[in-house]
Amino acid sequence: MKHYILKSHSQNVDYMTIESESEEGYIIKIVRDKDGYNEVTTDFITKELFETCLRTGYITLVENASESIATA
Repeated sequence: MKHYILKSHSQNVDYMTIESESEEGYIIKIVRDKDGYNEVTTDFITKELFETCLRTGYITLVENASESIATA
């Protein structure tokens, strides 16, 4: 499972994981730190939008997910 950091305006580290893939896109789980507790949402993103987010830097692949998520 790949993990990605989401670009954010806050000091918090928000991240997402790809849960599954289809021809149209991905089911993703997004975890956001909201004042000390995690808000978890599951959503769908098209492959085109996902690739755009990667190119623009809105999402960044985490090379060592266990370290990054542990500090999130």
